[in-house]
Amino acid sequence: MSTPLPISGVVIACNEADRIGRCVASMAALCAEVVVLDSGSTDATEREAQAAGARVIAQPWLGFAAQKNAAISAASQPWVLLLDADEWLDETADAGLRGLFERGEIERADVWRLQRRTHFLGAVLDHGGWGAEAVERLFRPDLRYLPADVHEKLDLRARRVARVRARIEHDTARSLDEYRGKLARYAQLWARQKFAEGRRAGALAAPLHAGANWIKNYLLRGGFRDGALAATFHACHARYVFAKYRALRDLARSGAAGSR
Repeated sequence: MSTPLPISGVVIACNEADRIGRCVASMAALCAEVVVLDSGSTDATEREAQAAGARVIAQPWLGFAAQKNAAISAASQPWVLLLDADEWLDETADAGLRGLFERGEIERADVWRLQRRTHFLGAVLDHGGWGAEAVERLFRPDLRYLPADVHEKLDLRARRVARVRARIEHDTARSLDEYRGKLARYAQLWARQKFAEGRRAGALAAPLHAGANWIKNYLLRGGFRDGALAATFHACHARYVFAKYRALRDLARSGAAGSR
């Protein structure tokens, strides 16, 4: 059995019983500990996480960024590896991450980017910008996510960032309806966040940004090469981009109307 690395694997979860075990198990053989921060699951998430090797901590929902920061705070090791419950490390990750420590390369950076590949309803998306996203997931435990309602990002100011050859797999949807609902919620969160930051959208912003998203990812980046389900996926994302800019414009218009 391989010696665990000085890494705390951390995950935030709520009602993820059907996939938390896969996520935790992919980290348990590699990490000195795995911590799951659960925000009130009513299914078997806690039991499945513990069975796969995790320590589970209860924490009422604080928002995406704050919840992840709370999970990081619970880590005890010199490095943190953060995954979402619908993600898991593939078979290349063990060798890639162990190599960083064995060769002493880990100290060259404060944050390491892994590659993430998305799956959609059984289709593997190797193209269209979704086959090798660079995501900051291995980092020192003093890092935190910047305040955000959605699409949270680590605060990388004055930090050294590098890449490691290790891949995360991401199974993004249980069903088409669930996925469309998630994107609709994200669109509203994004719009409210950007509106609060002072951003505004013109009348043509929604169709122009949505069209550009589809052309870039489905056509120019070759998303069409991943098959029929990929067409549905990219259509969902073009619709999401349209919805978030339309919501941002609606907020501005309602604010202007309310001020009259």
